[in-house]
Amino acid sequence: MAHLVIGPMLRHVDAASATIWVETSEPCAVTVRAGEARSEERTFTVHGHHYAVVDVALPPGPPPGGVPYTVELDGADVWPLPDLPATAIRPLTRLRRLVFGTCRTSVPHDGPYARTHGVDVLRAYGARLMESGEPPDLLIMLGDQVYADEPSPDMKEFIAGRRGEGPEEVVDFDEYAELYRRAWSDPAVRWLMAAVPTLMMFDDHDIRDDWNTSAVWREHMAEAPWWRRRIVSGLGAYYVYQHLGNLTAAERAADPVLAALRVGDGGAALDAFAERADAAPGSARWSYRRDIGSTRLIMLDSRCGRVLTPGARRMLDDAGRAWLEESAAGDVDHLIVGSSLPVLLPPAIHHVESWSEAVCDGVWGRRAARWGERLRRFLDLEHWAAFRGSFEHLARLLTDVAAGGRGRPPATVLLLSGDVHYSYLASVRPPRGEGGSRIHQIVCSPIRNPLSRALRAANVVAAVAAAGPLGRLAALAARLPPPPIRWRLTAGPWFDNALATVDFAQDAATVTWRTHDAELGSVRLS
Repeated sequence: MAHLVIGPMLRHVDAASATIWVETSEPCAVTVRAGEARSEERTFTVHGHHYAVVDVALPPGPPPGGVPYTVELDGADVWPLPDLPATAIRPLTRLRRLVFGTCRTSVPHDGPYARTHGVDVLRAYGARLMESGEPPDLLIMLGDQVYADEPSPDMKEFIAGRRGEGPEEVVDFDEYAELYRRAWSDPAVRWLMAAVPTLMMFDDHDIRDDWNTSAVWREHMAEAPWWRRRIVSGLGAYYVYQHLGNLTAAERAADPVLAALRVGDGGAALDAFAERADAAPGSARWSYRRDIGSTRLIMLDSRCGRVLTPGARRMLDDAGRAWLEESAAGDVDHLIVGSSLPVLLPPAIHHVESWSEAVCDGVWGRRAARWGERLRRFLDLEHWAAFRGSFEHLARLLTDVAAGGRGRPPATVLLLSGDVHYSYLASVRPPRGEGGSRIHQIVCSPIRNPLSRALRAANVVAAVAAAGPLGRLAALAARLPPPPIRWRLTAGPWFDNALATVDFAQDAATVTWRTHDAELGSVRLS
C-alpha cells in the first residue's frame, strides 16, 4: 500500500484553486478533497521516486478558517494524520501577512546540536501555530532549504552506506531525495507546510557553497569528476521539490518538462533539462511573479541565471533582465522583490564587493586580478554589489517605480533577502524634494545556521556607519563611481536564528523579526 514520503505540501494558492504537492512510496492515484471539490492525479516517476501535483478548486465564500482538505492514496486516507491537527485551505485574495526566512540546516534537535546550531525557528513556529494562532497568508523560503554540501552526520551515514566513496556531500538524485525527506519530515514542519501556502527560491547551498561565484569557480568545479552529476541532480531535484509548486496550474499545463515526466520514468528528460539549464541559463527561467490582490511579488533567480563573462558579469541574462523590467511596475499597493542575496548590503561591504569585481576584471593588472579572484572566493564576495551593472540596473528600476515613473507609486517597495546569516533593515534615502514611496531591504537569516563569533564581530564592524567611508575609499581606488542610490542600516544587525513577519496595510507595512521565543525588533515601513 502506498504511503506519503513527504507532504502534503500546500504550494501555489489563489482565489479559486490550490496546489497540493506530495511524494509517495510507490505509483498510485492521489486524491485531494476540499469541501465538496475533488481532484485526482496519477503520480509520475523520476529516478524511481514518485510525485504528484494536484490542483483542487476552492468554493466561493469559504468559512473564515478555510476549507479543510484531505488526501487519499489509491482511495486510502493518509491525511490528516491522527496525531496532527487538520489542515485547511484559505483562498488567497489579498496579502495581509507573510513570513519568510532562509538558511536552514537539518541537523538533530538534541543538546549538542542545539548548542552549535541553536533552535530550529521554523520547527518552533510550526509547533506554536499548531497550538494556537492564525496561520499567515504566505510562507516564503528564500534559499538554502537544504545543505547539499554540508550534510548532517546521519545524512553522511546514508551517503556512505550507498556508495562508500567520493565526497561526503550529496551527489545524485537519490541522495537529494533523502536530503529533502529529512528536511521536511519533522511533524511541526510538515504540518506548517501543509497548512500555509509556501513559495520557494534556491540559493547556493541548495547546490553548493558559492555556486556560480565566477567563471573561475565554474572552471574549478568542472574539474571534479562528480560535479556534473551533482549539478544535474541538484537542479533536477530543485525543479521537482521546489519549483513545480511555485507555478500556477496554467504554467504547469504549458510546461514541456512536466509533460515529459508524466510519460514513463522521466529521469532522462529531467536530467537533460537540468544540464541545459546549467550550461545555457537562458534556456530556463526560475524567476516568477505573483499578483496577490493589490500586491505584486517578484521572485528573482540570483544564482543559476548569472552571466559570468569577465568584464561583462550580470546577475540576470538578457531574457531575465527584460522579464524583470516588464514585471517591476507600479499601480499596486506594495511591490515585493524576493532575492536570496541581499541587494542592499551594509555600505562598507557593498563597496568592497564592487572593488573586488573591478580588481578581478583587471583594473589593477593581471597579477592583482588573480589575487582578487582568490580573495573573492575566500570572502564570498558575490552578492549584487559584485555584479555592479545588474545592481545599478535594479536600483534605477526600483527608484523609477518608487518615484511614480512606472505607474502609481506603491506604498512600499520591499526587497526580501537572506544568505548572510544575520538580519537587518536597510532603507534607501529618498532624493531631496522628491515624493514617492520608500525602498526598504529586509534581510532575515538564518532560520538555523548561526555565524561563528569571529564572523559576527567582523560583520558588526562592517555594519557600523563609520565603516562606510573606508569601503568607499576602496571603491574609489578601483576608479568606481558612487552607486546611484544611498542607503543605511536602520535596524539590526541581529545574529539570532529568526523568521521575519511582514504585515501589510493599504498604505504601510510592518516588519517584525522573531526568534523561537522572543521578538528582536519591529519597524513600521511607509
